[in-house]
Amino acid sequence: MRRSPRFGRPVGSPAHAAMTAVTVFALCAGVWLLREGAETHAPPQPSAAQARGGQARAGQDGRPAAPALPPSPPGRIRIPAIRVDAPLTGLGLTETGSLDVPPAARRNLAGWYEAGTTPGERGTAIVAGHVDNADGPAVFHQLGALRKGSTIEVDRRDGRVAVFTVDAVEAYAAKGFPDEKVYGAARRPELRVITCGGGYSRATGYQGNVVVFAHLTGSR
Repeated sequence: MRRSPRFGRPVGSPAHAAMTAVTVFALCAGVWLLREGAETHAPPQPSAAQARGGQARAGQDGRPAAPALPPSPPGRIRIPAIRVDAPLTGLGLTETGSLDVPPAARRNLAGWYEAGTTPGERGTAIVAGHVDNADGPAVFHQLGALRKGSTIEVDRRDGRVAVFTVDAVEAYAAKGFPDEKVYGAARRPELRVITCGGGYSRATGYQGNVVVFAHLTGSR
């Protein structure tokens, strides 16, 4: 039975959470922005128009869900609208129980929570990546510019490609991060793509996270 970080509860339980806003990334300081100037180089933030209502759950938002795929680890993620084409590495937990992060030096590398749901399988799969590093923009720098209806493709090791449609793009402050909304169990195949965001402060770095909500709408 798969376990959830921090809470130690089975995936699929109401309290399932793969990470918390405070501990998604230990490296959200925005060193590059401190050097280059946040006013001109800050990543885009999603507008209110890209959020979804609280009632938009399975079967109520956008295109109908496709049948779930069997479990299979992912190998690559593509988001054509923001020119993302990146390999995926498995992420585990740190000693404190928070989700680990991809190596900061590899700007075009994203990660997936490999003790949880695989993308395309029924449930909530988690993909995470840096917004920037000390040298400049990273893999999910433009995530906040993504719009509803955009396509996300995930290559799986079984040779299938899981195709997701974006339902919403939202930003959350670290305090009051909605764990259940983001990581809660799903009856259909869903995907969350997460990076640092939610505003930026020179004193403390990024204030929260940008979260993309998507559901499986096809495969090939």
